[in-house]
Amino acid sequence: MNSIKYSLLLLILPFSTSVLAQQKPALSWKDVSKWNFIRSNTYSLSPNGQWLSWAKGPTEGDLQTVIRKVSDTSNFSYPIGATASGVAYSKDSKYAAFKVSAKEAEVKAVKKTMKPLYDQLVLVSLPGNQKTTFEKVKTFSFSADNPEWLAIHFTAAENASKDKDAPKGTDLLLYQLNTKKSFNLGNVSEYSFNKGGTILAYIIDANGQNGNGTFIRDMKTGLITAIENDKANYKSINWNENGDAFALLKSNKNEKYKEAVFTVIGINKIAGELSNKISFSGLSTKNFPNTMGISGNGTPYWSEDQTTLFFGISTQEKKTDSTAKDKTAGKLANAKADSTIKSKADHKSLAKEDIEKPDMIIWNWQDKRLQSAQQTQETRDKNYSYLSAYRIADQKFSQLADSTLKTVVMGPKNLYAIGYDDSNYELMGNLDGQGYTDIYVIDLKTGAKKRIFEKFYTEGRGLLSMAPNGKWASFSKDGAFYSINLESGQQYNLTQNIKASFVDELDDHNVLKPATSNFGWTADSKYALIKDNYDLWRISADGKTAVALSDNWKSKKLQVQGRSFSYPKEKGTDLSKDQYYTIFNNQNKKSGIGILEAGKTSIKPLFLDDHIYGGISKATDGNVFIYAKQDNEKSAEVYATTSAHLAGAKQITQNTPDQEKYAWSKGVKLINYLSANGDSLQAILYLPANYQEGKSYPTITYIYERLTDQMNSYAMPGFPGGGFNRAMYTSNGYAVLMPDIKYKLNDPGMSAVACVVPAVKAAIATGIVDEKNVAIHGHSWGGYQTSFLITQTNIFKAAAAGAPLTNMISMYSLIYWNSGGTNQAIFEASQGRLTPGYWDNWDAFTRNSPIYHIKKVQTPLLLLHNDKDGAVDYTQGIEYYNGLRRLNKPVVMITYRGENHGIAKLPNRKDYAVRMMEYFDYMLKDKPAPDWWAKGINRSDMEKHLEARAFENAEEQ
Repeated sequence: MNSIKYSLLLLILPFSTSVLAQQKPALSWKDVSKWNFIRSNTYSLSPNGQWLSWAKGPTEGDLQTVIRKVSDTSNFSYPIGATASGVAYSKDSKYAAFKVSAKEAEVKAVKKTMKPLYDQLVLVSLPGNQKTTFEKVKTFSFSADNPEWLAIHFTAAENASKDKDAPKGTDLLLYQLNTKKSFNLGNVSEYSFNKGGTILAYIIDANGQNGNGTFIRDMKTGLITAIENDKANYKSINWNENGDAFALLKSNKNEKYKEAVFTVIGINKIAGELSNKISFSGLSTKNFPNTMGISGNGTPYWSEDQTTLFFGISTQEKKTDSTAKDKTAGKLANAKADSTIKSKADHKSLAKEDIEKPDMIIWNWQDKRLQSAQQTQETRDKNYSYLSAYRIADQKFSQLADSTLKTVVMGPKNLYAIGYDDSNYELMGNLDGQGYTDIYVIDLKTGAKKRIFEKFYTEGRGLLSMAPNGKWASFSKDGAFYSINLESGQQYNLTQNIKASFVDELDDHNVLKPATSNFGWTADSKYALIKDNYDLWRISADGKTAVALSDNWKSKKLQVQGRSFSYPKEKGTDLSKDQYYTIFNNQNKKSGIGILEAGKTSIKPLFLDDHIYGGISKATDGNVFIYAKQDNEKSAEVYATTSAHLAGAKQITQNTPDQEKYAWSKGVKLINYLSANGDSLQAILYLPANYQEGKSYPTITYIYERLTDQMNSYAMPGFPGGGFNRAMYTSNGYAVLMPDIKYKLNDPGMSAVACVVPAVKAAIATGIVDEKNVAIHGHSWGGYQTSFLITQTNIFKAAAAGAPLTNMISMYSLIYWNSGGTNQAIFEASQGRLTPGYWDNWDAFTRNSPIYHIKKVQTPLLLLHNDKDGAVDYTQGIEYYNGLRRLNKPVVMITYRGENHGIAKLPNRKDYAVRMMEYFDYMLKDKPAPDWWAKGINRSDMEKHLEARAFENAEEQ
């Protein structure tokens, strides 16, 4: 270890003594609460590309929506309350609409009164900025490709019945954008425009089911046509892609069945008042399963050629026949009369509801899924529907999915479907995590099913990727990629003649030959697009020809990461259009965007630098491109350009405007080093704010698995569920080290030691890290490694472990309560990297369990474990805490009641973030020890302690 070799790749701006003279204040947690930033999931580009919108505001508080013109600096800003929402545009980009929620103060106030809060809808004309506001809005929608209409669906009245069988209909307002005329439709429960926006389909659900039915409105003439009226309920309108047909569900009460009976309805050949209607309930169909019915949980749809309706079926339970009840009662009475039992209870008529039954669970070793998994997934199981089809011409019903072939994926063009049956392997897969399935091709014309693969290995790779023509599929098997012609069944090896590996070289899980990425098919279905570890290949469907779309990028350590966006209506990758890809250099962490120009066969890098690029998109009806760019010092900003090569892009947004007020990390170093196992690895070292060369700093080592690929990512100040925020620590004078970890099977903990300790030593050797003041922190898997590392090394002065696994033996067979499954599969085929069970692998399980080395711990530990953790059982934290406490080791465990694996509630997130920094400040900066660490808080004083801290935080903010 003392002979570790390392090199430094400096990515730091030159240090200036003039900057030192103007040092800025560090971020405080009060500042984090007020931190103003853009909500990245709210970006929206108008169809013509002339307007870009987003929501922004403080971490806590009310937000604003900004609508800015892309070609100049014109912009409008509107308050939208405490909830971030995006903007929708009319097809002609003349109007924008968005919701306004309640303000944060109103949300807090109604928590006591439980009064409902309502959203507003704001409609803005562009560029004039005239506003129209609508109150108590539930949903809204522009009329798709028709720029004329806005549909506004209003919330039910406050005194409306909340009963599940109560009518769901409310007012639907059709607002004509140009004339500002309004047309009201009452008692509407659901509505949907077709693609062209020329027809509105809607459902009436009124009191007493009076006038209930399905209607269409011609948006040009205003003519309303009743497709069907009945004393029934309707739902799930689903237009086809072309907008000339739709399907929906209808439900009626039926005295023969316990629940409502559903009918699937298909509407097509829509012309004025005329349309074709198909209804199918299955109840009188000969080959329809007699215990099944149309499911109300699926969404029906038409085949592309409108010859077939697809829908789900599920169990339909009949009511017990009254005659049968009488006979059963008579037999019971006779049996009682003949019995010799004297108890009074024997003379009473028995009813199920009068019988007390035990409340219990029976766990059987043959259960394919644990009882806990079945319980967690009970709602999903009850709502499960089996994909089926009804062919119109010959009125033929086909059940495509069943109790064993549950997963059926519809193929393009509705020619074939792919079915997956793991019933023979489900039990073992839930035990060891190794997934297998039988794969079937289903001919949708005949319903015939043919098995094409038996015991197909699924772990570490995707399943079949179907071509747009619906006749070909590609897949990975045994380290190679193949295609299959679904018509003939002929298979072709796509990669056998390519001198590259198609096994993911960075995947170190217990998975057999994990595959590299499958990028699907070209739009013409002639080529499969397959990536090795670096290059993207265009391979003919029969595997005879292969062209590298990236030119031997392996030699440059450059790789194609992913496809950036797809064009509207595009099926597959259309190589007759420019295609964009994110690219990445694994050696120096530079990233960028590449273009594969229309008709060309070589991806050309447009950018490749020390930024992270993403969010690339093109206006649907305009020649405007936008993309986001960020680095470790600057938050993500959106740029716009009209150039297909993204040249001359102009910055549109102004994110994190307050950052310039505060001290900020000025750079990052990439460290190359050797692990103790001899592997060449990397670590990233973020410099503290106001960094001075030659000075060393307290350092937090943050760990998980491989982290260096995110070297150029920006850390947004906030209160994360795991407590640690990089920006907050670097602003407050800490360096932050993030090393990569490479794992050896059956040594996850020892692998972390072999990778992390040399990384710390290499970082110390830079002179930046103060070797006497280095701490370590991780959450979940990082928490496990943190709790293990302190049993193997004293290089850290302090540690904080969030939700850690601590005893690999007891953890192995505990329940992962968030899914209900066992941890055994996670250990053997996923993150745990320990296999097989501990009874046959005792040394490895104990060697990598923190609890078995607990006596060697000399590092103070802050431990977080919440009592409702559904990922890492709470007992893992308790076991480690009690062991350390028994050994008189300095440890404090924090538990937030009711919280899961990560902290969800904002007051708890804030509290943990503050406490963690108080702890590290005490341990690494010699600040006073917080009382909760120094002496603890008695239970009788806890409420007073929490109130005082909460009040102190509120006062600061």
